Amino acid sequence: MKCKILEKASEMFLSLGFKSVTMDDISNELAISKKTLYTHFSTKKKLVESVSLYMFDIIDNGIQGICKKKQNPIEELFDIKRFVNNILKKEDTSPQYQLQKFYPDIFESLSKKQFNTMLICVKNNLERGIKDGLYRSDLNVDFISRIYFTGMSGIKNEDIYSKEQFNQMWLIDSYLEYHLRAITTEKGLNTLTQILNNNKD
Repeated sequence: MKCKILEKASEMFLSLGFKSVTMDDISNELAISKKTLYTHFSTKKKLVESVSLYMFDIIDNGIQGICKKKQNPIEELFDIKRFVNNILKKEDTSPQYQLQKFYPDIFESLSKKQFNTMLICVKNNLERGIKDGLYRSDLNVDFISRIYFTGMSGIKNEDIYSKEQFNQMWLIDSYLEYHLRAITTEKGLNTLTQILNNNKD
């Protein structure tokens, strides 16, 4: 039952937002009593925390699986983007932003986990890209990996990128292209251009 609750709550939180969804909504969707729901999660905050970690594990495991393939570094970033977009495709608002606004302590803890895992993946990607001649050899890997994380996190801030003006998926696509155009060699740019053209079809 706990897994079913996490799955349904994750779906609802991503679609409607952490604030909008109540414990009543979740129990109604699952056709269970609130007592049963509270048996597994004593407060909404505990459920939000569990859902956040649950989604983190799903996304992290998927990204690690993609990274283990050690494919073309540019294609790898696009595969990761597609994987994450597919999981978050129903979101009408940024879950990360809502988490930061309404559950700042959970957000801070999750951000640290995201940073530690993403940093390793991005650094490996940069190092392989440099070795393969796709990324510039003069890049400071520690700096660029942090810039990438900061940018990917920053575009989810709805105070700066309002959902009325910017679509979340478009922001992610645009930022990834921006990042790659800044670090690629001529060889890498050719690969990037080919991928972008293929994605238009």
